[in-house]
Amino acid sequence: MKYTQLGRTGLKVSRLVLGTMNFGPQTTEADSHTIMDAALGAGLNFFDTANVYGWGENKGRTEEIIGSWFAKGGDRRDKVVLATKVYGNMAADGEVWPNHDKLSALNIRRAVDASLKRLRTDYIDLYQFHHIDRNTPVEEIWQAIDVLIAQGKILYAGSSNFPGWKIAQTNETARRLGSYGLVSEQCLYNLAERRAEMEVIPAAREYGLGVIPWSPLHGGLLGGVIKKETEGGRRSAGRSADALADSSVREKVQAYEDLLHKHGLAPGEVALAWLLTRPGVTGPIVGPRTADQLASALRALELELPEELLKELDAIFPGPGPSPEAFAW
Repeated sequence: MKYTQLGRTGLKVSRLVLGTMNFGPQTTEADSHTIMDAALGAGLNFFDTANVYGWGENKGRTEEIIGSWFAKGGDRRDKVVLATKVYGNMAADGEVWPNHDKLSALNIRRAVDASLKRLRTDYIDLYQFHHIDRNTPVEEIWQAIDVLIAQGKILYAGSSNFPGWKIAQTNETARRLGSYGLVSEQCLYNLAERRAEMEVIPAAREYGLGVIPWSPLHGGLLGGVIKKETEGGRRSAGRSADALADSSVREKVQAYEDLLHKHGLAPGEVALAWLLTRPGVTGPIVGPRTADQLASALRALELELPEELLKELDAIFPGPGPSPEAFAW
């Protein structure tokens, strides 16, 4: 396993991040435990979750599964860099009640205590804001975070789905208040969706945030979806199905699969390996439903993509270019 620093921190994390969103909704507790054991056995130490995972009536279920795994002992908790998130509404399903979501000091306090209970741990390494809160002052958010750090309940704070300007505003406010500020940004970023390169990633690098891409295969679009449809009759779904309905996107994906077939490479593994070459990227989040899918993701760490192949990938999926030149001069 290869490791790197998380942004400007002294924290060492694996170059792949284990995403747990499938634990509960699609993967049983027993199979989830097997996947986490396999990840840890491979040296993957960075686990990501969120308080809302489990969804619907089962919000919090994913954190509970991770907590039951920690409870097995074997230094599992000590070996893991644990990241979770706050923002989504955690009130009982169907209830409409104020202060059970977003980033008020009250909800942050309530949410972190509930996550700690479900996770069966007394601290969270990386506590992430799942979305921007347009109504809560940044000063209030940092006041709440600094209290949690002083209490030993969290160690670092990170963001997710923040635009570049919000990263700047949040960390400039932290600097003024004497707070440490955000240390990571978790954003949608992959070969087929590169808009983060225009503002988000430059802002993250400027402020010393590690970039943690989610959906590295763009909902399966970059995982050999056309070949799977052709050979196995498996229909695409979700984000990949919506994207393939656009003929221009389908042409790009076909060109991508043809290129990698010529090189004898697996599309999903190349998509992950490409992200590992990108400046500022700490590691992409992989969300395996099975142990076999985890094994495939781990193989991406061994891939060395030649410069010529990187240029060919760039030609198929060009980035937006730097800001402001991408839209001005």
